[in-house]
Amino acid sequence: MRDTAVWEPYESSLVLQCLRPGQVFVDVGANIGYFSLLAAAVVGAEGHVYAFEPDPDNFALLQASIVDNGLTCIESVQAGLAAQPGQARLFLSENNLGDHQIFDAGGSRQSVAIELLNGSDYLAPRIGNIDLLKIDTQGSEHGVVLGLLPLLQAQSVPARIIVELTPRSLRQCGSSGRELIESLATLEAPFWIIDHIEHRLVGSSAQELAQWCDNVDAVPEDEGFMNILVGPGLAG
Repeated sequence: MRDTAVWEPYESSLVLQCLRPGQVFVDVGANIGYFSLLAAAVVGAEGHVYAFEPDPDNFALLQASIVDNGLTCIESVQAGLAAQPGQARLFLSENNLGDHQIFDAGGSRQSVAIELLNGSDYLAPRIGNIDLLKIDTQGSEHGVVLGLLPLLQAQSVPARIIVELTPRSLRQCGSSGRELIESLATLEAPFWIIDHIEHRLVGSSAQELAQWCDNVDAVPEDEGFMNILVGPGLAG
């Protein structure tokens, strides 16, 4: 990021291409707010950005960025999303503020208490449709999706969803890559692999991605991951 001033350049480009003024962006695992601020610049004052970040330090930086930039379209929420609301522990990475996890993978990580919300329960009274949803929660993505499915399935216009797919972390969190893909497949939307090297979307399928997850799971220490897009592709 220091060399280019852009974090995940192709994913950043996708956010810019997928959104229009007045639309809704939901950022789950917002960290310090890079993607939320990027989206806010597109959706503008008539749009809405919902940024969910449970870590107190990251949330403070997110809040400061919102204030410093005078953004009124971002609603920041100090909580994680899950299938069931409640309390959890967030296990903190000492050297990577983007690698906090809601499961204990061993080691000596410190932890803090956090709040978990059901995404559909929180968002349904506030918005109609989600236009773009980003989920990057270091292994708890399936719980996030389960909580949001009622809202996503009820939409009149399908959302686009950018989600990190890391089978090992999902497994450590009590789920699996296959389960995440199968839940996303209930939306009956196209699947795309985000090729951040060639800067393109590669068409895929639920079956292909679930099998890839199974192959990664077959090697316990395999940390293979990819970002995927679920929903309509991009014109051109």
